[in-house]
Amino acid sequence: MTEIDPRRTALVLVDLMERLVALPLAPRGGDEVARTAGALARRFRAAGAPVVVVRVERPGTAEQPPGSALLPGVAEPGDIEVVKRTVGAFHGTGLDARLRGLGVRTVVLAGIATNLGVESTARSAADHGYELVFVEDAMSALTAEEHRASVTLDMPRLGTVVTASELRVAG
Repeated sequence: MTEIDPRRTALVLVDLMERLVALPLAPRGGDEVARTAGALARRFRAAGAPVVVVRVERPGTAEQPPGSALLPGVAEPGDIEVVKRTVGAFHGTGLDARLRGLGVRTVVLAGIATNLGVESTARSAADHGYELVFVEDAMSALTAEEHRASVTLDMPRLGTVVTASELRVAG
């Protein structure tokens, strides 16, 4: 069991956008990832912890591909929405300043794709000094092998890997 302090922890949900959730993902489908991430977000909000929802936009164009909106129900009033233009959610977004302004020291990560947006965001968060927790069953990748490599090789070197049921939000 991993317990987090909601006064010092934020949940960061990466790229739960309609077009990405609809991709053929593994080891679990986008709908399953979205359900698990949504349940996590409700737990964080109930404990008074910040929830950050991240979506990507193509740089240099106002028109985005169809399905670029966040999946309905992912964001709630009071959540922090971050629009990124790179793989990770920190570069050029002001995310670090917002989290520090809230006193956040630990970032809990979930989303799509495990080895791309989630892992890139995690590496930058680690570079900024945040403690990291990864919710394995609230992530998926384009292949099961890519997901497995991230959660068994890379992410344990950066933080703690747990399932949603192993994560306790104190409060």
